[in-house]
Amino acid sequence: MRYAIFGDIHANLEALEAVLEDSKKRECTHYICMGDIVGYNADPKACLDMIRELGCPTVKGNHDDYVSSGASLDGFNILAKEALLWTRSQIDKDDKTWLKELELVKQERDFTLVHATLDTPHRWGYVFNQLDAAASFAYQNTALCFCGHTHVPKAFINDRGNVQTVTLDSVTLAMGKKYFINVGSVGQPRDGDWRAAYAIYDADRNLVELHRLEYDIKKAQKKIIDNGLPLKLAQRLSIGK
Repeated sequence: MRYAIFGDIHANLEALEAVLEDSKKRECTHYICMGDIVGYNADPKACLDMIRELGCPTVKGNHDDYVSSGASLDGFNILAKEALLWTRSQIDKDDKTWLKELELVKQERDFTLVHATLDTPHRWGYVFNQLDAAASFAYQNTALCFCGHTHVPKAFINDRGNVQTVTLDSVTLAMGKKYFINVGSVGQPRDGDWRAAYAIYDADRNLVELHRLEYDIKKAQKKIIDNGLPLKLAQRLSIGK
């Protein structure tokens, strides 16, 4: 079984299409969505339609939550807030209901999915370092857990209480260890690499590999500008920040 695992799409249709096309070429048999389908970019409805059509296991991200709940956006920065307000007007009631009903934590086969953290998934905390990861490891009941939210691909490895961090490139899973793996972002990477990121988990080989893909970034940027979204949202795509 080969799982294409992707998240933080953030309404970037061009990036999502590139990921799905590449995953088919690499003979992925299953798909997993780590949440934050909407927000920031200009194609929330089209991206939602694609994910819903896939019918794949999906967990809720914070942007999904705030778009669907109608809650106050005071805690967001101005760029995110403007995009979320605009997104609320772009998707219909059925889409909002679907997003609202997504689970925060989900187990698929023998691994776990969460957008943010396992200790307090509803608070949308970030796992940036070993200390952050340790809190989630305390609640991790499977050897492997995938996450998103930071937009930075990274793997945290717990070896009998010793937590280490490695850059996610190619990670072979070993017996007796736990793994908390961030698969990066499809639609708005923040690790200095503008290319769309996603991971493939080969369950038969116990192997997780990161893949980066170029996509039609100029088209995605033009849509942001044409829809009156903040110019900085278009500009940041080019620098991966």
